Amino acid sequence: MRSVAMIIFPEVQALDVSGPLDAFVEANAFIPDGEGYRVTLIGPERQPFRASNGMLLVPDLTYEEARPSFDLVLVAGGPALPDAAPDLRMIACLHAIVGAAARYGSVCTGAFALGHAGLLDGRLVTTHWQNAPALARMFPEANVDFDRIYIRDGALLTSAGVTAGIDLALAIINEDHGAAVALAVAKRLVVVAQRQGGQSQFSPYIAAPAEEGSPIARVYQHVMAHLRDRLSVADLAEQAGMSPRNFARAFVQQVHVTPAEFVEQARVDAARNLLEGSDLALKAIAFECGFGNVQRMRQVFAKRLGVTPNQYRASFRRS
Repeated sequence: MRSVAMIIFPEVQALDVSGPLDAFVEANAFIPDGEGYRVTLIGPERQPFRASNGMLLVPDLTYEEARPSFDLVLVAGGPALPDAAPDLRMIACLHAIVGAAARYGSVCTGAFALGHAGLLDGRLVTTHWQNAPALARMFPEANVDFDRIYIRDGALLTSAGVTAGIDLALAIINEDHGAAVALAVAKRLVVVAQRQGGQSQFSPYIAAPAEEGSPIARVYQHVMAHLRDRLSVADLAEQAGMSPRNFARAFVQQVHVTPAEFVEQARVDAARNLLEGSDLALKAIAFECGFGNVQRMRQVFAKRLGVTPNQYRASFRRS
């Protein structure tokens, strides 16, 4: 079993805790007995305390009781972490157990706790996009990426806001047990790739569960690099070196959506990223992302997101 420690504290973000841990526990259903994950909550006391949403959480171990015996150590985030230094006992706990872990990291604003522990210096990291500028200012020796879903820098893993902790867990499961298990867990959790505001890239285990270098992976890379192009099934089949009929069948088997659906979702996600982070006019975004015209982009946004591009920009524009 791989032992997973989640560091928690009063007013922790509950989903930062439950999202990744649910992914690990769900993975156990697809993994042979004895090869899965065993999770442990570590907190200030073995007494119940409330998360930021009011949920009661009960640690399995206190900070002082934790020993350097975990394969993976993660620090959950919380609304107060960007503004207040964490409990010194938490920092001491991190120093005590991280060195023996093969991997360690944070979910969302848990990166601030790692920063206070001196574990971000010289490392490429991410956090919730709204808090990334503050993380960069507070820990100038860290290289903060403002828009990645998750990042691995050696043994250090950091994720973006809240539900991105699930993406991080899926990446870990993929690394440990392969893409098929990660995809099965994602499907079980009904994870979707549509990210509402901020870090809007694909969750790779929903969008393209293909082995690197495979024909389907080549098609995925081609789509992302040529969104302006027509990208018909015949065009994509040529990239894969397959007949259109065989390609369409293989693509659905591996990616679980049709090629046309995949291309449309890729265009939506690219457009969302531009709407969130640029001043480009809708006409320019529609062209850059391959919709052809604004009306077509509006139709696709209405179908997939239930809002117009202008409504999306007004709701999720980065300040």
